[in-house]
Amino acid sequence: MKYDYLVVGAGLFGATFANLAHKNGKKVLVIDRRNHIAGNVYTENIEGINVHKYGAHIFHTDYKDVWDYVNSFVEFNRYTNSPIARIGNEVYNLPFNMNTFSKMWNDVFTPEDALRHINEEKKEIDKDPTNLEEQAISLVGRTIYEKLIKGYTEKQWNRDCKDLPAFIIKRLPVRLIYDNNYFNDRYQGIPIGGYTKLVEKMLEGIEVRLNTDYFSNIDEFKNIANKVVYTGPLDEYFNYSLGELDWRSLKFDTKILNEENHQGNAVVNYTGHEVEYTRVIEHKHFENNQSDKTVVTYEYPADYEKGMEKYYTINDDKNNKLASEYRDLASKEENVIFGGRLAEYKYYDMDDVIKAAFATINKELKI
Repeated sequence: MKYDYLVVGAGLFGATFANLAHKNGKKVLVIDRRNHIAGNVYTENIEGINVHKYGAHIFHTDYKDVWDYVNSFVEFNRYTNSPIARIGNEVYNLPFNMNTFSKMWNDVFTPEDALRHINEEKKEIDKDPTNLEEQAISLVGRTIYEKLIKGYTEKQWNRDCKDLPAFIIKRLPVRLIYDNNYFNDRYQGIPIGGYTKLVEKMLEGIEVRLNTDYFSNIDEFKNIANKVVYTGPLDEYFNYSLGELDWRSLKFDTKILNEENHQGNAVVNYTGHEVEYTRVIEHKHFENNQSDKTVVTYEYPADYEKGMEKYYTINDDKNNKLASEYRDLASKEENVIFGGRLAEYKYYDMDDVIKAAFATINKELKI
């Protein structure tokens, strides 16, 4: 065998595994069917601005080992995710906190005032919630649900909230403090120079072949390395023999604007049905890139169709059962390691992807 490991996919899981295997003296080949590394965290410099090509990615974690690992390659800034919610001509802070509540109700000045409104509205649901709408109202009341949850969620999933399972929104953050920091994690930031720079550093010294599809020459690739680390779609590996897993996708409309500052924030969520997109990203605010122009991206949720990117798993009974059956097949594959969001049919935050790759390489190399 020419290589110890063939890593299929140059996203965060594949890059982390490849980097750590390489550091431990293993010979690694990384391939990716796209024309770039870094998977969905890929950033491209446009007009001096690092543009998140596959949607906004903010790195946040409580894992000190993961934070130290990514910072060993590039420096991270101190970006704090503080998105804005807009419905019609009204603007609110996210996550739900005292700034949100004091704007929502003009008689809210203290946590007690906010709880009075929320607790009164929660009484509407006097049973165990059976769908997302009931779950949301039971947590934050109808006013917040109608303005900041309902429209956004229905656009995201293309289904009425009454037809969505309650567990999707089981834990809504409600903060009775004036704090717009979206994440509770101890560490948060964006790699200075973009995520592509991070993954480039991770893959230094490792052979990488782009525009290379594993399935286009599978016989060669299966025999080129002692083991395959597969990070592509789980059902595709088995040629959809049990059926196709369902996904939600996204469409992006990116514009270069001849203005320095378009919306004053990196992320603005549009929570009403008056527009079809769910959010607008203004990329320069992630790193405070200096440019006399700006780049904005309108994000539209979409039903997955062949050729589109797969973003969000559909965790209903049908897909959970099918994914479990595919995982059983995967467990029987000799010399193949399945890892990452696509290969596990599992939603992952970026830090959890890296943490999972740590666990996989430690188990594999017994370190």
